[in-house]
Amino acid sequence: MSDPADPPRPSAPRRRRRHDPGRRDRLIDAALTVIAERGAAATTHREIARVADVPLGSTTYHFSSLEEVLAEAFTRHAESVARVFDERLSAARDRDAAVEAVVALVSDALLGSERDLVLAVELYVAAARNPALRAVTQAWMARSRRALERHFDAATARGLDALIEGLVLHSALSTDPMTPGQIRHAIHRYLR
Repeated sequence: MSDPADPPRPSAPRRRRRHDPGRRDRLIDAALTVIAERGAAATTHREIARVADVPLGSTTYHFSSLEEVLAEAFTRHAESVARVFDERLSAARDRDAAVEAVVALVSDALLGSERDLVLAVELYVAAARNPALRAVTQAWMARSRRALERHFDAATARGLDALIEGLVLHSALSTDPMTPGQIRHAIHRYLR
């Protein structure tokens, strides 16, 4: 027991918190990397923290659950793809240019990056089992349809959106994916 006459001991210096305002964003980007490399089912807090090069506790500090991390990561992916979709269709001056924009989107933008293609397929698979992730795909499809509706009626835009998704999945899973010419033919044939 200490004597009340003893002088107070100096308190240990407080550890300074590391200011890292971009950590949450890095965790989301790291989650996308892990999903692309290992799949959504094999994504863990530990792997995300390792890829982000942060302490494991950071994942639970910034996100209430792994499901929340996955939803945020897939939302970021869907937003980036939808932004390209919006830009390309906004730039189309008429229906013919919009058709060519869709062909280019499927041939180049949506199928151009192996990583983006894997992330899209992982999202489709994960959303089939997880209602929170299905909300991400629904928002993505609604945004795609709105972009298509600039040039096509609502029913055509919805069917064209489904065709685009089918073409992306077919290309992702096929050992003999369609060529840009075959993609163009399929899109033109649907739009007749």
